Amino acid sequence: MARSTTITIVVPGALRQYCEGASELFLSAPTVRDALAQLERSHPSLYGGVCDETGRVRRHVNLFVNSHHVRDREGLDTALQPGDVLTILPAVSGG
Repeated sequence: MARSTTITIVVPGALRQYCEGASELFLSAPTVRDALAQLERSHPSLYGGVCDETGRVRRHVNLFVNSHHVRDREGLDTALQPGDVLTILPAVSGG
């Protein structure tokens, strides 16, 4: 049986409208994939801003566990530990 872990999800300002203005969400999930699945159930509009209709993280969105990009770890299967912070960071562009 998979263990559950309480983590913090940091929501960027641009996506807070999809979670009643919350800057942080708290949930229990053993992996990043499980955390996103919970977001899909609890805040589907926020999930839609992070993942596309196939469940893949959108190209312009980066996910960090603490200070490490998930692509540099185990991707969506990155394990989460108690107290970890999952940061949603949309790419910023400009000229």
